[in-house]
Amino acid sequence: MKTNKAGRWTLEIGMIILSLLFLYPLFLAINNSLKSFSEVMTDVIALPKHLAFDNYSYVWQFINYPRLFLNNMVITVIGLAGIILFASVASYKLARTKSRLSGIVYFLCIMPMLIPFQSIMLTVLQLARKIHLSDSTWGLGILYWGFGAPLALFIYHGFVKGIPKEIDESATIDGASGLRLFFLVIFPLLKSVTTTIIIIDVMWIWNDFLLPLLMVNGSPSTKTLTLAAYTFVGQYTSDWQYAMTAMVMAVLPSIIVFIFLQKYIVKGVVAGAVKG
Repeated sequence: MKTNKAGRWTLEIGMIILSLLFLYPLFLAINNSLKSFSEVMTDVIALPKHLAFDNYSYVWQFINYPRLFLNNMVITVIGLAGIILFASVASYKLARTKSRLSGIVYFLCIMPMLIPFQSIMLTVLQLARKIHLSDSTWGLGILYWGFGAPLALFIYHGFVKGIPKEIDESATIDGASGLRLFFLVIFPLLKSVTTTIIIIDVMWIWNDFLLPLLMVNGSPSTKTLTLAAYTFVGQYTSDWQYAMTAMVMAVLPSIIVFIFLQKYIVKGVVAGAVKG
């Protein structure tokens, strides 16, 4: 008993230390967002001598925070809706179709997860310009469908395989079939795994930097919150206190979403893994 108790205490202390290490960069960002420029340049680790809350009011007005917040909302909602719709429907069809072709199609659908974005980003940029998806928030949201669907399909697929086919047969007897069967009967059963996908993709899309930098950085009206922080970093001079402030204001909404929904992450992923 003493050995088990000591092991549990050791594990808890180790987890606390790891948590503090992961939270330390966020602490530095918040800490330096409350400093003046001279204090940031003097010591980035020290606590601020005078809390500069006016940094937040200045950044709010300078980057037009409400406008960029709306841009982030449009991009995230469009991207999330497409990912969930296409991935859930495709995973259901592939899981219920038992054939060699279905297995090949499933492999091809999840294979893009293995391809680094940096290796295809120039091709994606050129294609987006040709089909008029660049320089627009809704176009950027659509692009996230292709990048987010493979992982979502992978998670959904493992969960759908655990849903008994008898449910489909009972619904068919009652007159439901096709998309009606899926959305009225199957999709409500995917609530936990859908919540997991929502959390993962909101954290990713909301805080993404590289794809928005390539697609919507040309106009101030289409920029995102993470790109706004980049505007304070220049070649010859950088307002680090404003950059840290903008970054804190950018990631805060996604952190709030994570705090309220994080309990569903492990629940959804483990359920999908066990049922698959």
